[in-house]
Amino acid sequence: MTVNVAIFGAGGRMGEALLKNHNAVEGVTVKAGVLKSGHSLIGEDASRLFGGANVDIPLVSHVSEVKDIDVVIDFSRPEVTLALAHWCHQNGIALVTGTTGFTPEQKAQLQGLTDKIAIVHSNNMSPGVNLCFDVVADVARRLGDKVDVEIVEAHHKHKIDAPSGTALRLGEAVADAWGVDLASRAVYTREGRTGEREQGTIGFATIRAGDIIGDHYVIFASEGERIEIVHKSTSRMHYAKGGLLAAGWVTQQKPGFYSMSDVLK
Repeated sequence: MTVNVAIFGAGGRMGEALLKNHNAVEGVTVKAGVLKSGHSLIGEDASRLFGGANVDIPLVSHVSEVKDIDVVIDFSRPEVTLALAHWCHQNGIALVTGTTGFTPEQKAQLQGLTDKIAIVHSNNMSPGVNLCFDVVADVARRLGDKVDVEIVEAHHKHKIDAPSGTALRLGEAVADAWGVDLASRAVYTREGRTGEREQGTIGFATIRAGDIIGDHYVIFASEGERIEIVHKSTSRMHYAKGGLLAAGWVTQQKPGFYSMSDVLK
């Protein structure tokens, strides 16, 4: 069975990566890329975004122009993703989204649309990162909250939310392992005379610079030793392949709200 996909936000970094790696997953066919209305490349072949030979994938201005699609893959902004999700809900089309920065209210709205369609939402589509979530949770569970946990993330200068969705998910993995709510333990800023570190807190540090694709470090530190779990992205190809894997998987599921962990299982 072939799964037909539209790539929403084709002009973005992840949209371009998805189109460039359109044939990375067997049985998943990318039908079109969707650009902002008025974009200069509308009507052109998707290869115009990244160079090379034609890939026979047209660039269009609205997802409704793409016929016979089964799922839309989206990496955009929360308000844009929600509008797209409503369109998918109305048209019975599944959605895979890697958009980050949702408020709790926005995420609840997204989850509320799964009465009729299946949605996969993940802050990170990388199989390696999702493995790190499990490893971090296991280490946190074994060590308990007597160790100091710091999560450091680095991304390119154009990223608009901080900490990254992946960093927050790593923090949630630690908090869940400790049986606590992340909001009650997270420390996002430090400045001036902060005093000694409070036991059981989860610290975050953010770097925004250049063209860093995405680096994440989780540090478990105690007296005399520390454990560091590190994931570094050297390209967006693994994110793209993960998104396409999710697209092939979600069309076989009942309406519901799923994560990348569900896909990989």
